[in-house]
Amino acid sequence: MTISEIVNRTQAYYCLDCGICTGSCPVSRVTQDFSPRLMVEKVLIEEAENPYDDVNIWSCLSCGQCSARCPSKIDYPEFVRQVRKAAVTEGHSGVPAHRGLFQGVMRLQTLDVKQNKTDWAREAGKIAESGDTYYFVGCAPYFDVEFREDWAIDVMEGPRGVLKALNAIGIEPVVHDDERCCGHDLMWNGDYENFAKLARLNVDLIKSLGCKRVVFQCPEGYQTFKKYYPEVIGEVDFEVVHFYELLAKEFERGRFGFEPLDGVYTFHDPCRLGRQAGIMDAPRALLQGVPGLKLIEMEHNRENGICCGTSAWMSCSSCSKEIQKSRLREAIASGAGHLVTACSKCRLHLNCALRDVEMDLKIVDLNDLLARSLKV
Repeated sequence: MTISEIVNRTQAYYCLDCGICTGSCPVSRVTQDFSPRLMVEKVLIEEAENPYDDVNIWSCLSCGQCSARCPSKIDYPEFVRQVRKAAVTEGHSGVPAHRGLFQGVMRLQTLDVKQNKTDWAREAGKIAESGDTYYFVGCAPYFDVEFREDWAIDVMEGPRGVLKALNAIGIEPVVHDDERCCGHDLMWNGDYENFAKLARLNVDLIKSLGCKRVVFQCPEGYQTFKKYYPEVIGEVDFEVVHFYELLAKEFERGRFGFEPLDGVYTFHDPCRLGRQAGIMDAPRALLQGVPGLKLIEMEHNRENGICCGTSAWMSCSSCSKEIQKSRLREAIASGAGHLVTACSKCRLHLNCALRDVEMDLKIVDLNDLLARSLKV
């Protein structure tokens, strides 16, 4: 896709030069030389500088705050996504975090590799070989290998919590060793060839198992299947469901309740789950259903929630850390002692920043919290 086609597709030519996007951008608040508006402007006025060489295309968090507030409804994250795709085809790329480990793991999964991604599930609850419901676990098992020992974070608390809750409402989901990464990060890093391979492998697997719906706890996996898979494989013929919406409906029907839990909690809306997928009420309804739990909001919440500071394991920098620390300060200012996350990456990124500051704050995985409080 040419720059001209990208501009037309994302309506970038409607830019009013008002600067609302820049004022809304968490990166711009920390890094003064980053501006969504100026990046679009460079392309529109056709400067001699190659836009694919611009390091700022890799600094964008794709959080969508700019587009949500843009009076011209310019899809800036889509603009960045397409420019990155074109940049990669010309041999340009950004700087991956964690030595490029996770991008390497994702690309390996496009091959005929043997994985063990179900042993944890057999230990945590009941799963099925076939059935109507598939539980898409995502990359949490790989994150757990990297972070458990050095950071003392059990990333698999989240998936175990989901499985426990699904079992509690009578669902024994299919979980499979041949599941691949959803491809979210490769897509946002411009590697569309491998993203498309992962998409086809996952959809073919789910179809072969005869599953009619796929349940996600990962906001990125949910959004990728729902919004971006149709770009490469057409519409999927199974239902894409987020775990919180499924669980909230069952809670409303009285299928289960929660044991009391004391403490003051605040909820961090992941960008993909909240602002982009519009799932903001369900996680709050579940938290408010726990007796004794006091839920209070941070200054920036729901569609105005602030990104955790790093996206697609790319460009983790001092800017990222400042965004993360700012979010932690917001949580403390709210009066909460617990910051609840609904995304494995948000949990990891915010915990990373918490290690560098002295704050009386505990970061909690929502899935684990709900599972521990569950009363059937």
